[in-house]
Amino acid sequence: LRKALEGLAEEGVTQLFKPTIGSDMIVGAVGSLQIDVMAERMVNEYGLDVLFEEAPYNVARWIHCDDDAVLEAFLDKNKSASGTDLDDAPVYLAKNAWDVGYAQEKNPEIRFTATKERSV
Repeated sequence: LRKALEGLAEEGVTQLFKPTIGSDMIVGAVGSLQIDVMAERMVNEYGLDVLFEEAPYNVARWIHCDDDAVLEAFLDKNKSASGTDLDDAPVYLAKNAWDVGYAQEKNPEIRFTATKERSV
């Protein structure tokens, strides 16, 4: 199952997040159609009939900070709302946009991005 989820995420069908707390993976999608496509491909390409459960998060933001200690302190304080993506980049998982805005307001030194920053 994990290999199938990772394969589809690497293709860009969805995002895949590993929460800091817990062992379940979280599939990130723009809408339910992406989840339906993923479930169909899981059956057809991997022979896996899956049932996805809704997670308590509706927003994911990649987080970046020039000061590693500040980022680590934020992640430590927000273990229940953080995780990593397939590349082990840190991600903030929020219930809604208001939570993201509040976290940004309280942590101005941290950048919250809707897409992953890539080095050139």
